Amino acid sequence: MAVIPATTVGTRTPFYASLYFQVLTAIACGIALGIFAPDLGVALQPLGDGFIKLVKMVIAPVIFLTITVGIAGIGKVGQVGRVAGKAFAYFFVVSSFALLVGMIIANVVQPGAGLHIDPATLDQAAVKTYTEKAHDASISGFLLDIIPTTLVSALTGGSILQVLLVAVLTGIALGISGERGKPFLHVLESASDVVFQLVALVMKAAPIGAFGAMAFTIGKYGIGTLVSLGALVATFYATSLFFVLVVLGAIARLNGFSILALIRYLKAELLLVLGTSSSEAALPSLMEKLEGAGCAKSVVGLVVPTGYSFNLDGTNIYMTLAALFIAQATGIELSIGEQLALLGVAMISSKGAAGVTGAGFITLAATLAIVPSVPVAGLALILGIDRFMSECRALTNFMGNAVATVVVARWENALDRDALAAALGGQNAIRDQVLAPAMERDTD
Repeated sequence: MAVIPATTVGTRTPFYASLYFQVLTAIACGIALGIFAPDLGVALQPLGDGFIKLVKMVIAPVIFLTITVGIAGIGKVGQVGRVAGKAFAYFFVVSSFALLVGMIIANVVQPGAGLHIDPATLDQAAVKTYTEKAHDASISGFLLDIIPTTLVSALTGGSILQVLLVAVLTGIALGISGERGKPFLHVLESASDVVFQLVALVMKAAPIGAFGAMAFTIGKYGIGTLVSLGALVATFYATSLFFVLVVLGAIARLNGFSILALIRYLKAELLLVLGTSSSEAALPSLMEKLEGAGCAKSVVGLVVPTGYSFNLDGTNIYMTLAALFIAQATGIELSIGEQLALLGVAMISSKGAAGVTGAGFITLAATLAIVPSVPVAGLALILGIDRFMSECRALTNFMGNAVATVVVARWENALDRDALAAALGGQNAIRDQVLAPAMERDTD
């Protein structure tokens, strides 16, 4: 990936032309429209969905090119395996801790206590679609789905894990090929520049997508939906905030950087995630910003895409918190042993559901199906507010993967500390908006 020249004095993008300001304004307008004209807000759903589809259109080539070029540049299979091993060790420990945090908070706050809901009165048909998909959230299904039918189908099938597998194998093959693979590698490097220019064009539509998605959410579900189950929503948001600022903050501090500075650096991407309820919407931009902040291309290319499937801190907090909420709301007392069993099942299902669309709700369904103490029909209790919690899940997942990438890069001695300090200090070597209209690339 080519280097983006630093912004010079006098050429800074005006605040009203920045992605940060435009997305923030779009979110505010979307909320207002959803409140005062809900029918129109619901009708704008295609704007949000269309933008997400545009982003997903470029995710596969971005991941493939970044990983392939990065690994080919390393040229050592052992080093690639070492990075992957460290990344997966981090993912397992931190994401499992997120499950534990959700369980502890649910026991302390008791957000579902006192609701006294009879499970027999719940609408099981409302969650039928999710329970039918829950069988996909299994280790066996994951192992089968990660292998594409062909090399090309990996790039067209929409599975991040399949793209990741093909990219890693291609990068290793190029590295082994040596000089004979150089011509093909140069083609991929040129293609990478073109694809990121395409990303810049697609992201110009980000404010429109955020506006449509937020207007639809508020227009369809209404603020009243939040009030009716406000205890769960408030608990989930507070728990996720605690996890980001305290848990991830401690990890960041131990590795020499500030979580608040990283949040400021990624503020435009975070707003985009908030507006669209999808962390995938900011994946290409996250990869480029982390590289600009001093993380080696090879580490970014491996850690970020795998993290999007295996390091879902927000989703894990949601799973245990929501499961215990349903138990509390339906008057089911779970022993410590049953809660630990639930935690163990969630650890497996949360990893096995990597790449499953709507993984948060589906993996929760899969977990409850395996733990008979809590009724699966209880999902109907949170179906109406799930959309509001999806924003928080996506934001937490996003920050978790950003922190993971910097940490693994540091462990690998593949982190330019000066570049990181400059980026998080506001004097970043890339533009504050990597997708700004005036973005130019080094063509060396």
